[in-house]
Amino acid sequence: MKHLIPFFIVLLYVGISCSDSERKSSLRFSLSFTQEMSDQAQDGRLLLLLANNDKSEPRFQINDGLTTQLVFGVDVEGMKPGTEITLTEENTFGFPVRSLANIPKGEYFAQALINRYETFKLKTGKTVNLPPDQGEGQQWNRKPGNFYSTPQKISVDPSKKETIKILMDKKIEALPEPVDSKYIKHIKIQSKLLTEFWGRPMFVGAHVLIPEGFDDHPEAHYPLMIYHGHFPSDFGGFSTEPPPPNMDTTDYEGRFGIYGYKKFQKQEAYNFYKQWTSKNFPRFLVIEIQHANPYYDDSYAVNSANLGPYGDAIMKELVPEIEKQFRGIGEGWARFTYGGSTGGWEALAVQMFYPDDFNGCFAACPDPIDFRAFCLVDIYKDKNAYWYDSDFKKLPRPAHRNYLGQIQNTMEETNHYELALGTKSRSGQQWDIWEAVYSPQGDDGYPKRIFNKETGEIDKSVAEYWKQNYDLRYILERDWKTLGPKLEGKIHIYCGDMDNYYLNNAVYLMEDFLKKTQTPFYKGEVDYGDRAEHCWNGDQENPNYVSRLRYNTMYLPKILKRIQESAPQGADVKSWRY
Repeated sequence: MKHLIPFFIVLLYVGISCSDSERKSSLRFSLSFTQEMSDQAQDGRLLLLLANNDKSEPRFQINDGLTTQLVFGVDVEGMKPGTEITLTEENTFGFPVRSLANIPKGEYFAQALINRYETFKLKTGKTVNLPPDQGEGQQWNRKPGNFYSTPQKISVDPSKKETIKILMDKKIEALPEPVDSKYIKHIKIQSKLLTEFWGRPMFVGAHVLIPEGFDDHPEAHYPLMIYHGHFPSDFGGFSTEPPPPNMDTTDYEGRFGIYGYKKFQKQEAYNFYKQWTSKNFPRFLVIEIQHANPYYDDSYAVNSANLGPYGDAIMKELVPEIEKQFRGIGEGWARFTYGGSTGGWEALAVQMFYPDDFNGCFAACPDPIDFRAFCLVDIYKDKNAYWYDSDFKKLPRPAHRNYLGQIQNTMEETNHYELALGTKSRSGQQWDIWEAVYSPQGDDGYPKRIFNKETGEIDKSVAEYWKQNYDLRYILERDWKTLGPKLEGKIHIYCGDMDNYYLNNAVYLMEDFLKKTQTPFYKGEVDYGDRAEHCWNGDQENPNYVSRLRYNTMYLPKILKRIQESAPQGADVKSWRY
């Protein structure tokens, strides 16, 4: 018996090894597309999407929160029509379930989609494959031209050896161009600067809200307000028609805990129109910029090693063209910028990087403006973005909370969600665009990682590059002697103290610096909303769900006061006040 024990151990080991091998190779998905989709080979990110319900197509149920369904991704190059690409445990990266082998046994609705890439030959000499925006604002699940399949109901049992075939035989249709109206115009120009960088024609555009009486007052020239934010398909929050009296109000907005928010939004849009056209209302141009690019739904409005000179394209090509066509005053004292979240960071950044071209910024809930508090990560001191430093504990860093502090996802989870959607910063999501904007270009032509996407280990050399070029608090402090005199009275920052993404932490650090400024003192404003979540923008009287709809009017009193105090002698402060 003593001699048989090693034999049994060997048999047990072999049995476990065989079992593991079978488990790893048991479940496969075979994905292909028809020749009707294209007769050309395709590069891109091939996605398998699984949902345990049919509330909507699986492609619309993927996110990094608690409601997410399953996504598995693999890069493909030269995928030919009719050729089957087999997804296995070894070649896919999944979220929130990492491996195909760990999909819970059960019934699913399955769907396949390929986010199609195109080749860009950059001015830097690098060649990269990226998903160009197709007018949808860099949304992989809605991008015109992407192939996808009709959802099909399947049974999944990872313990069984099985190959499930899915055929992509549909293509997302192109979107119509927005149509001009009396008050809303659209402009789109080919940027020479961006075309040179990307090696192909590249465009920037804007939706322009023109003042009441524009045609009746040809002598008038107008101040310009730039509302920065995520990709706008058209000018939002403005409607010449009130909502129908019998409009359904059973819709529920979980974020704010209210019913009938769609009707409320339409009413606010109509109220804005009434205010915009009212007597004695100051006449401005308001623009929302379209600058979606191959990495994200907007460029962050600055020059970047990976995205190219978007800052200069906007400020030196697009804005002058808008002011020329729509009779803008065209001087820095008559330009203002504002926005929330991404738009909040952009508003402050462009005010800093083009200090003479703007007379004030209003930055609400801005993306991290001090990288010592990049959400909950200090990119300079922390070793790992996903885990707190500890000798014995492994405590994950949160990434999202509600106003009570309840956590929805962690740093690791939100980044692994992105990694499932795309490698090399190509997910089109938040952390990848920060990388694309702030990082130097890598040897392969793609952005250098600020941290290892799988493990969270931070690259200090990349962090130093971020610091010198895009850490707004650091740059202000470093350059205050020259920047300060140009920014006096122009900086206004607002944030809820329970921001969902912990963005208030960076605002605290920025405020600490601004309060200490001298020669000159900054003479601006920093304010916080008590228990307010993301997108709080300085309104201490109304709830967030109201004030977030009023960006285009809420800062007007401060803007008018600023113009009165700072407009140069002889400036046109009357032609637009009819």
